[in-house]
Amino acid sequence: MKIAVLDWYTVNVSGDIPTSQLEELGDVKIIPLTPPEETAANIGDAEIVLCNKVLITKEVMDACPNIRYIGLFATGFNNVDIEYAAKKGITVCNAGQYSTNAVAQQVFAYILDHASRIRDYDNAVKNGEWEHSPSFSYFPVPTAELAGKTLSIIGFGSIGRKVADIAEAFGMNVIISTRTAPTDCRFEVTDLMSAAARADYLTFHCPLTEQTRGMVNSQLLSAMKLTAVLINTSRGPVVNEADLAYSLNSGKLAAAYMDVLEKEPMSPDTPLKSAKNCTITPHTAWAALETRRRLVDIVCSNIKAWLSGAPQNKVN
Repeated sequence: MKIAVLDWYTVNVSGDIPTSQLEELGDVKIIPLTPPEETAANIGDAEIVLCNKVLITKEVMDACPNIRYIGLFATGFNNVDIEYAAKKGITVCNAGQYSTNAVAQQVFAYILDHASRIRDYDNAVKNGEWEHSPSFSYFPVPTAELAGKTLSIIGFGSIGRKVADIAEAFGMNVIISTRTAPTDCRFEVTDLMSAAARADYLTFHCPLTEQTRGMVNSQLLSAMKLTAVLINTSRGPVVNEADLAYSLNSGKLAAAYMDVLEKEPMSPDTPLKSAKNCTITPHTAWAALETRRRLVDIVCSNIKAWLSGAPQNKVN
């Protein structure tokens, strides 16, 4: 079985994950990155295609008639034309829930960064401010407890649920807004605008769809508290970046933490690059070593299940 891995660099940028697990499954061709114009050529006559962000379009599938299986190093599958794949009898499987712990952890890294101001105090100490303090304790920058604060979670899949569990442990008031009303939710469920208006922290864990694209816009932002913090670790296009930058720069929002942007790698002219109190990380919430190892394990497990005739994590 021939296997083409189209963007291994996105999973293994540090070279810390071996390819041996993949090589046990077939004749593997490892390609670090694939530009769009080379996708079909890099797939060639492979039966199995593995990728993270490479677009697998109708044209690519038509140009590569040997494809029987597409495996994703990701939860999202919007880079694959899954309907056309189904028409051609091509199985598409994702790696759902591999990053739940890591993404939830990063959400709280953001929240704690804002509430406890560790970076600000470290800078103050290293700049000599504590040395000149008249008192043993020096705290010119206000900090805050999380207990009693409201965390509004948009989307209640595995990551949203994990974030809610952690928030509950901190004593936060959790509000959920999701397109499908959960049947086993112990938290208050409300609509998007109400969740935004009541939030001290507003975090997004929803898929990118036509309904969620641009949902963070001037209308939603204007409903939020001036002291609120917005967090996005879902998909960049969920946020209208110009509207968010305006809210931050005009003092209508306290801060934003973004792990995803509309264009990735980041465009140098994104308005969020210079926006006030906007912290941006380069799509790293999913990238812990343990998380990426789990991801490769799931991708390989998916292939084995498909080869045995019982595909798992199938999305089409």
